Amino acid sequence: MVTTLPTALPGSDADVLLWADPSEVEDAALQQLRNIAALPWVDRVRVMPDVHLGKGATVGSVIAMRDAVAPSAVGVDIGCGMIGIRTSLTAADLPDDLAALRSDIERAVPVGWHQHAGHAPILDEDPRLAALFDPLVRRFDEVRAPKVLDRREKMVAQCGTLGGGNHFIEVTLDDEDQVWLMLHSGSRNIGKEIAERHIATAKTLEHNLDLPDRDLAVFLADTDEMSAYLHDLYWAQAYAKANREVMMALVRGVIARHFPTVRFDETINCHHNYVSEETYDGVGLVVTRKGAIRAGRGDLGLIPGSMGTGSYVVRGLGNELGLNSASHGAGRRMSRRAAKRAFTVADLAAQTAGIECRKDEGVLDEIPGAYKDLGQVIATQTSGEQPLVEVVARLRTILCVKG
Repeated sequence: MVTTLPTALPGSDADVLLWADPSEVEDAALQQLRNIAALPWVDRVRVMPDVHLGKGATVGSVIAMRDAVAPSAVGVDIGCGMIGIRTSLTAADLPDDLAALRSDIERAVPVGWHQHAGHAPILDEDPRLAALFDPLVRRFDEVRAPKVLDRREKMVAQCGTLGGGNHFIEVTLDDEDQVWLMLHSGSRNIGKEIAERHIATAKTLEHNLDLPDRDLAVFLADTDEMSAYLHDLYWAQAYAKANREVMMALVRGVIARHFPTVRFDETINCHHNYVSEETYDGVGLVVTRKGAIRAGRGDLGLIPGSMGTGSYVVRGLGNELGLNSASHGAGRRMSRRAAKRAFTVADLAAQTAGIECRKDEGVLDEIPGAYKDLGQVIATQTSGEQPLVEVVARLRTILCVKG
């Protein structure tokens, strides 16, 4: 039986539509969506095809609330997202062995637990980047989450750093063999600490004490708590965007040293864990996207896969039924722990054959086999009666840096 998408969430009376076959979504994620939909402040929920279980709110969910916001519907990596840029290089310009290029990128951009000494040196060299970053530093003293102001030094040092997990830097080729640069990261430790402190505050509020899942605790409009959260969240979103800009400038510098005549197009920089205040059917709503990008008409976005499966550049179709949204990636089909049980380093080497990247135990949980099929995730959003996006370019990975 073919499921016509979008489809209503089984077992829910709320306005919840899935761009995914419910029979292919884990039961725990479906129940999590029902818990979200049952919140009295929820107006509607849209679910992307990369949907999977998250903490509090489901990854791949777009939740529109009336006069409320749930911090867990954004997640702890506030402002996490993608940045990409097309270059003038083609595959023919690249050497057969990309190991030296990967090493230089890893030296330029701190990955994993590493950070800059003081601040990223490029901030002293590029006035445009300084104009993005300096106001964030000045405004940091206004952040209202408790016990984060002593993280100033770390916040400064981590701007322009990748982190670990599913964050990456990639060199890719489109179908015309044009070289693109891409990277995925967010607001680093400071975003995590801001989110965790506000979530802890939300859980203490009386109206949240009887929720089916305390991780879904919300802030209510016209309260000091919601005002403080949104103030800090918008700061962290700006920090995440600047972090990606600084990293991309560092990567561009590496590419320019290897290929002095290279030219770069305009960047595409999009969040996929964030809050936006939007209007649908004449009603002002607080929209949280957790593992989803904005796909308003004409919006360019980036939808990555895993470290071996490439990515897509897409253009939004402005589907208001889908809350102008699309998926943020392929989405995991198994947990990190399950991936480490199911696969070996030899499997990782086989699944990333031909790609210059780490092939060791430290990134085994990021193996392509732990993720859903990206091609199917994209097809679900570009076909049928309610498509969300159209494909601008398909990118295949040739080099991947992981923390």
